[in-house]
Amino acid sequence: MNKLEASPAYLSSGPHYLPWHAHITALTVAPSSRRLGLARVLSSSLESAGNAYNAFFIDLFVRKSNVVAQGLYKGLGYSVFRTVKGYYSDNPGKKESSGGKDDGEGEDAYDMRKALERDKKREHVRENGESFEVMPEDVW
Repeated sequence: MNKLEASPAYLSSGPHYLPWHAHITALTVAPSSRRLGLARVLSSSLESAGNAYNAFFIDLFVRKSNVVAQGLYKGLGYSVFRTVKGYYSDNPGKKESSGGKDDGEGEDAYDMRKALERDKKREHVRENGESFEVMPEDVW
């Protein structure tokens, strides 16, 4: 599942405004079909569409704990743009000091991006994005 989108115009002067970009909502390959390059084909298809529609970048969100997916996307040219604290609320964190009780915090996500042809100056990607933290309400 993917799409092309931008934040509403009234947010264009805000610090978390997202210009015209492509977004991967979900990319899933059946276990029996993995390691065949299908994720690369699907990602490449969206990259071509993003370039055709003059998007600045492609982005996606991945769980901080999902190192396999992070490795896949890094291999495709993505990098972490920012960490979204508590983004995944379906798997609340557990504090060891509280005997495993739910601490009310969700799992962090990495907002990963890949610059497209329009972003010649690479203004929509950054180095060390893991250390740039935002809250879920800052993500549009």
